[in-house]
Amino acid sequence: MKKVFVLILGILLLCGCGKKTDEKLFQEFKSTVNGSKSYLLNGSLEIYNDQDTFTYAISVGYKKKDMYKVSLTNQVNSHEQIILKNEDGVYVITPSLNKSFKFQSSWPNNSSQSYILESILSDLENTENKEFNENDENYILKSNVSYPNNKSLTYQKLYFDKNYELKKNEVYDSNDNLKIRVTINSIDYKANLDDDYFTLDNSIDENCCGVNDSETGEFNDILYPLYIPNDTYLTTKETISTENGNRAILTFSGSKDFVLVEENSVANSEFEVIPIYGDPLMLNGSIGALSGNSIYWTNNNVDYYLAGADLTQEELLSVANSITNTIVTGK
Repeated sequence: MKKVFVLILGILLLCGCGKKTDEKLFQEFKSTVNGSKSYLLNGSLEIYNDQDTFTYAISVGYKKKDMYKVSLTNQVNSHEQIILKNEDGVYVITPSLNKSFKFQSSWPNNSSQSYILESILSDLENTENKEFNENDENYILKSNVSYPNNKSLTYQKLYFDKNYELKKNEVYDSNDNLKIRVTINSIDYKANLDDDYFTLDNSIDENCCGVNDSETGEFNDILYPLYIPNDTYLTTKETISTENGNRAILTFSGSKDFVLVEENSVANSEFEVIPIYGDPLMLNGSIGALSGNSIYWTNNNVDYYLAGADLTQEELLSVANSITNTIVTGK
């Protein structure tokens, strides 16, 4: 009887200890994030889509007053884009093209963001029954996520070391497939970033216009989407000449009509800001501009525009993401 009592007591102590660790971990993270007036996070971002993996080097700067600067550099083609939020609005900047979209958007507060600490904390606070686990190296907290533009993403796993430092965030879909991984190399919670760091001028590449030959000239290759809604087919394919090269226009008709336009990216001689109503959107290989039933993005020196009033937003994103999976096909 005494042995049974000792065993039960041990189990209760272990459960209590786990609960205390769970709460302490959450409170430490909350206190650290809320107590930081300015931080700088560096690491990597991986996006998984079927058999493809898209990898970025990522840097996140934050300063109280709700200012953010997120730099993402594609590790395959070195294509850099910046998401900037300051008092003037939200921008998606492509330095090499001397161009930016400007949004009137509540980003990053309108969706979960796997690489922004305030968003991660908000997801934890909004999850009533957080799951806690532990292995030899990490404490692991599991919470719900909210991605309005990708409702298949349902939960995240946050990995903390034994000093309660966040080291990794993994986002999964409803079928338990890993879709996003953020690996954190460093976080400086006392970065003391000044306001100039978050200005548009500071985010523009002064050497943008030294564009190489691969970024100009004729666009000769067409990418076709792997995903097309049922009973929808490619009906016309047209290539026209413009002052900047060729432009391909693909028209799909049937139950879900839509148009896909592809053309060569060209750097502007002067910096251009394009106002848009919508939100920044993370696609597989690029940051795009989502507005109603259309998306614009740049990838591998090609500009893409996809529009379809008959497409649901989920279908629109499925078509766009499937384009990055295809091989290049001659025109």
